[in-house]
Amino acid sequence: MFEAPDSPFLVPFDGSFRVADAETRTTGHKKTHLQKRLKVATRQLENLQRLLYANDSHALLLVFQGMDASGKDSTIRRVMRRISPTGCQATGFKRPVSNELDHDFLWRTTLALPQRGRIGVFNRSQYEEVLAVRVHPEMLGDQRLPLRSVERSTWDERLESILDQEKHLARNGTTILKFWLNVSAEEQKKRLLSRLDEPEKLWKFNPDDTVERRYWDRYMLAYEEALNATSRPWAPWFAIPADRKPYMRAAVAELIVASLLTLAMEWPEPGAKEQERFDAARRALEGE
Repeated sequence: MFEAPDSPFLVPFDGSFRVADAETRTTGHKKTHLQKRLKVATRQLENLQRLLYANDSHALLLVFQGMDASGKDSTIRRVMRRISPTGCQATGFKRPVSNELDHDFLWRTTLALPQRGRIGVFNRSQYEEVLAVRVHPEMLGDQRLPLRSVERSTWDERLESILDQEKHLARNGTTILKFWLNVSAEEQKKRLLSRLDEPEKLWKFNPDDTVERRYWDRYMLAYEEALNATSRPWAPWFAIPADRKPYMRAAVAELIVASLLTLAMEWPEPGAKEQERFDAARRALEGE
């Protein structure tokens, strides 16, 4: 089973992670150097994705979570830009619609899981059910659940279900990497204001984002508990400093590359019978 690569941003597996201790900004890295690191990593990722596709025995699931304006969209776009569309599928999860609410909370994300040989990208995920829904438990009223009342066990049980599913997926060849893009409240404010100031970003602005800032502390508590409960060697969380986008993108890309390299994949070689067919095809082509 896959195990997480070493990283200063790896969320420990012993429940000792504290949001208050997690960095939101790094210093000492020039932008040009970070851009070069990203370029190198995305080229490596391009080749590794082709190898993953050719092997057809592993899948890669990348989960991106973060507060609004933490940089999920741009990070996914920049890190995955060299990947062939045939080998990658990206899914964004918004508030569940009626059909999704008629199923258990893992149903809609399960439908979007990547098949073997492909990379799946979740922009938000099943974790919204223990983050946004935990901060706003009134959302449970729309989920048609046989709940007596909302209790602490509600969130513990959901985290347990997520953990069980991730372990099952890992046992069956899915490498899971989860990235919490840890943006500060101050940087989020700057980015939200920039959406109002720049015409090409205005479409991204949602007034509800400013309302959610009032619940910042509740979100941080929900993140802390979710990451501690579900960061495991086979499905690790990484708390990535997100105040500097160039650093965030390079760090994410390099972690993906390091994880794929641990799979030690090689180009498939034909068996004896298949080689005979290849040889026959070669003779036929050369004889035309």
